[in-house]
Amino acid sequence: MIARIGLRANNSNCLRAFVQPAAAATRLGNTLKSPSKLIHTQKLNESENLALLNHQRNLRPSSPHFTIYQPQLTWVASIANRVTGVGLSAGIYAFAIGYVTLPLAGAGFDSQSLIEITQSAPVWLKALVKVPIAAAFSFHSLNGIRHLLWDTGRFLTLKGAYQTGYAVLGLTAVSTIGLMLL
Repeated sequence: MIARIGLRANNSNCLRAFVQPAAAATRLGNTLKSPSKLIHTQKLNESENLALLNHQRNLRPSSPHFTIYQPQLTWVASIANRVTGVGLSAGIYAFAIGYVTLPLAGAGFDSQSLIEITQSAPVWLKALVKVPIAAAFSFHSLNGIRHLLWDTGRFLTLKGAYQTGYAVLGLTAVSTIGLMLL
C-alpha cells in the first residue's frame, strides 16, 4: 500500500489511506491502481549521474529569485554590504602585499613613489579612483553601524529597517562627497 500513496498532504483521503488502506483504495478508484506506469527509472553510471545532477542544479533559480521578487532595500543593502566588504578587504590585502613585496623586487612601490604618482595624476583620475573607494568605505561603515543598532534590538520593524536603510544611503552620499573633498 505504500507504493499507492500519491495524494497531497492536505487531502483528507491521504490520512484515510494510512488508517484504512483498503477502504481508501476502493473510494479512489483507478487513480492509484498502477503507479508504476507513471514513474520511469533508468540506471545511470557515476559520470551520467553527476552530469544529470549538475544539469538539475543549473536549472535551479538564484536566491533571491530575481525574476520573481521585486528588489527590496533590505536585500539589496545586504548584498551591497557583502560586496563592499569583500572589495575593501581585497583592496587592502592587495595594497599591503604590493607595498611589502614590490620594493623588494625593485618596482618602486614605496611611499615616495606613491606620493609622486598621486601628485602627477590628473584630477579626473584621482576622482575615478577615490569615488568608489570612498563610497564603499562609507556605505560599509554606516551599514555596520546600522547592524550594531539592530543588535541592540532597535529598528527591527519593517518601518525601522527601511528608515535606517534610507538613512544609510543618504549619509553614504554625504560622506562620499566629504571624503572626495579631502
